[in-house]
Amino acid sequence: MKKTLVAGAAGALLVAGLVALTGFAGGHFRHRMRDPAEVTAFVTARVDDALDDLDATPAQRTQVNAVKDRMLAAALANREARLQTHDAFLAEWKADKPDAAKLHALVDQRAAEMTALAHQAVDAAVEVHDALTPDQRAKVTRKIERFHR
Repeated sequence: MKKTLVAGAAGALLVAGLVALTGFAGGHFRHRMRDPAEVTAFVTARVDDALDDLDATPAQRTQVNAVKDRMLAAALANREARLQTHDAFLAEWKADKPDAAKLHALVDQRAAEMTALAHQAVDAAVEVHDALTPDQRAKVTRKIERFHR
């Protein structure tokens, strides 16, 4: 049970990292990787390297890449929503009298969007977990444990 949770957490960390890069990052990332194609290439290279390390089969590669593509699309859409929210907050700040109700509604909307994305990430992690063999999950677990030290 513990190994299953750790392996699931590994997938969640992979997806959470993706989300962090595309959804939560501040101005630094916005200026560094504006182009969604650049983000996609970066994430794809990382996933491909991980699959190489795991000696993934063609079927596993297909399944994991489908999960990656789905989560990448969701994270990039979330990033765009975050940028729009940022612009809306800035517009309210510039107003003579900011609309607190509008700002609270924006916060609630972003929180709901992030919760939905986090739930998608959990489902994606479970799907990746199920696609891997026990030995592959053990390799991922060791990487996660090294990462957390």
